[in-house]
Amino acid sequence: MSRRGATLGVALSLAGLLALAGSQVRVPYVGLGPGPLYNTLGSTPQGRPLIVVPKDRDHPAGGELNLTTVNVYSELTLVDAVVKWFDGDYAVLPRDLIFPKGQSEQEANEENEAAMVESQDHAKTVALCELGTPVTSRIVVSGLQDDGPAAKAGIAKDDQIAEIDGRPVDSLCTLRRLTALRKPGDTISVTVRRDGAERTFALRTGTAETGPDGRPLLGVQLEERDQKEPFPVTIAVDDVGGPSAGLMFALGIYDRLTPGDLTGGNVIAGTGTIDDDGNVGAIGGIQQKLVAARAYGARWFLTPAGNYDTAAGARPDGLTLVKVATFKEALAAVRAIAEGRTPAT
Repeated sequence: MSRRGATLGVALSLAGLLALAGSQVRVPYVGLGPGPLYNTLGSTPQGRPLIVVPKDRDHPAGGELNLTTVNVYSELTLVDAVVKWFDGDYAVLPRDLIFPKGQSEQEANEENEAAMVESQDHAKTVALCELGTPVTSRIVVSGLQDDGPAAKAGIAKDDQIAEIDGRPVDSLCTLRRLTALRKPGDTISVTVRRDGAERTFALRTGTAETGPDGRPLLGVQLEERDQKEPFPVTIAVDDVGGPSAGLMFALGIYDRLTPGDLTGGNVIAGTGTIDDDGNVGAIGGIQQKLVAARAYGARWFLTPAGNYDTAAGARPDGLTLVKVATFKEALAAVRAIAEGRTPAT
């Protein structure tokens, strides 16, 4: 064999060994890829309705309101990482960003499952409030804004808010409705229960402290306790964790409980966390969710305002992004789509 041939043989052998090693050596990275979509108006892959409401209140709807997901590839080899790095549909991130040091994958999955359950509770609260059938509960002060209106008035942590302007408060929805009757800067009468007794405070709201709907804020963090749903609403979705489906759950519940077809037969996808006030929060993996939505056939994507700029730079052709910051904005957007109008963004 010639010297050149021997050198080529050695080089090929080394390349083969490196390729073999690269296909076996694990690296401290994870991959994020497009995951499956779940239609909140339809059924799970196991054939169960994703959202179940009482039969006498159920209004099956056409169209689709799809929650989007991200697949996490946690056992990457060097070759896997390189391949996904150059594939625009995937992201490769340091493992610690997804699974923090000191936390096992099982612990992370359990945390995500808990966040999923919490997102479902928030979705029920928001949708049922919008429908005028709120989840009743005791509303307790869990924190106070430093030098905020409530703190200045003398309201304390663990106080239960019993009345606003002399009207009973039996839910977070009721509290929001009553405060929305007043303007920022007004003095509001707040009655609380503390140590078995009731105390009433005159709380003057600041002109700058307003909610997303313009109502004056009290300068408190609130916690719902002893929640009671007016009727059972259950959500069943397997193998999905985290809080990012909250918005789509809320829209799905609302649609199932109202006559007519909210979507107008359109295939709509989206994502976003939701809190009890109906605020839509940013999520991770937005690029992968956009890819999944377009591949599925969605034409519209409800995008959290906090993700909008990133999403706009990664939008697949044929997918229209709709920026939403609250449940009410998302609801208005879906109605506009159903009517053939372009939603406000």
